[in-house]
Amino acid sequence: GVPVGRELPDGPGPGAEPDGERQVPPGAGSVIVVVATDAPLLPGQCEALARRATLGLARTGTTGSHFSGDIFLAFSTANEGALTSTFPEDDGSAPYESMRFVPWGRMDPFYGAVVESVEEAVLNVLTGAHAMTGRAGHHVPALPLDQVSALLTARGAVT
Repeated sequence: GVPVGRELPDGPGPGAEPDGERQVPPGAGSVIVVVATDAPLLPGQCEALARRATLGLARTGTTGSHFSGDIFLAFSTANEGALTSTFPEDDGSAPYESMRFVPWGRMDPFYGAVVESVEEAVLNVLTGAHAMTGRAGHHVPALPLDQVSALLTARGAVT
C-alpha cells in the first residue's frame, strides 16, 4: 500500500525524466508467467490456474496496460501420457484408460498458491535485481533496498 516508486528520495517522481534520459512509457514491458505443478490437473484446470497469474501481478501494484504483451501458461507433469491418443490394439486389451485429477471443487487452494507464488516471484525479481546498462547506454538502476526498507518502516508497513 505504500507507493514506493513515488516516495523514494532519489526517485524521479511522477512523470519526471531523470538526467534527461528518456522515460520508459507505461506498459512498455511484458511479463511471462509459467506455472508448473505436479498436481494431477486437467487441461481446463491448468488454463484456470494461468488466468490467476494476473491476480498475483495485481497484488504487486500493477494494473497492466493495452500495450503490455503478457503471456501466462500453466501445465501439469502428472498423468504423463494420459491424454495422448493411439490406434486401438487388436489384441483385445482394455478399450479405456483412466487418469486421476483434482476435482474442480477443490481447486481454490491451487488458485491461491498461484496468486501468492506470482506475487513472490515479482518481489524476488525486484529485490534481487542489479543495476544494468543495456543497448545504446540505457541505464536501469537497482532498487535501493535500504531506502525502500526505511520508507516502509517510516510508513508503518513493516516493523
